[in-house]
Amino acid sequence: MRSGFINFFGRPNAGKSSLLNFLMGEKLAIVSSKVQTTRHRIKGILTEDSYQMVFSDTPGIIDPKYPLHKRMMEAVRSALEDGDISLLLVDVGSDWGESDQIFSELKLRNQAWVLITKTDTCKMEKVREAIEFFSGKSYAKKVLGVSVQRPADRDRLLNEFESVLPEGPAYFPADEISDAQTRFFASELIREKVFDLTSEEIPYHTTVLVREFQEKTTLVKIVADIVVHRESQKAILIGEGGAMIKKLGTESRRSIEAFIGRKVFLELFVKVRPKWRESELFLDEYGY
Repeated sequence: MRSGFINFFGRPNAGKSSLLNFLMGEKLAIVSSKVQTTRHRIKGILTEDSYQMVFSDTPGIIDPKYPLHKRMMEAVRSALEDGDISLLLVDVGSDWGESDQIFSELKLRNQAWVLITKTDTCKMEKVREAIEFFSGKSYAKKVLGVSVQRPADRDRLLNEFESVLPEGPAYFPADEISDAQTRFFASELIREKVFDLTSEEIPYHTTVLVREFQEKTTLVKIVADIVVHRESQKAILIGEGGAMIKKLGTESRRSIEAFIGRKVFLELFVKVRPKWRESELFLDEYGY
């Protein structure tokens, strides 16, 4: 068997979370048109007869402005310490020079491949230009284009990875798809709905804490707090007559049920914790 770790790096909105879900064949990471959705290092474990690949999605690389950002970048640094392949993701429609500067400064300890993402959104000429641009970089052992809209790209990438991963035993049991607990994914799916249903600063001022996760005979009971900075944000999340919190609860419950394959009873509460992103105590409590 071949086995190894494949870590994703890139600027926000490079398509890392979409790629993780694409390669895994199911949804593990939340996806939004808004940037900076990933705050944790999320591992996906894909096991077949001939290989086990452990994919690791990391937060988008940014200049940290407050303690939450700093912890997000610590997750990036920890991923730089291990892995067999580093995937450096670049949105084909973004500024390639900015990504090049970031990649040049990364202290990579393994072979790095550049993946040009979202190649279905432009003409092939631009994709070829991007591949040529990064092919000349010293850190790029290989440069490939990929679109999560093309199923054939999944098989192509998995074959490429398998061909270079070392021989060795599996790191995780074959039936595991992640090393994170189900309650973590429940909190992420709730947070995804906040991104989907709210705008402006609210998604970035919000975190979710699952306070109760009980697997009962007929259903799973989940109690979670949606944490915000200000009372005005709480009012928006509750909505007139409780309309918004009801919608958040309904859509979150459906997503969680689809993920775990069981009926879910979900209770949501909105809590105000001023400047939680700057508080080391709150960040510890919320799992960052």
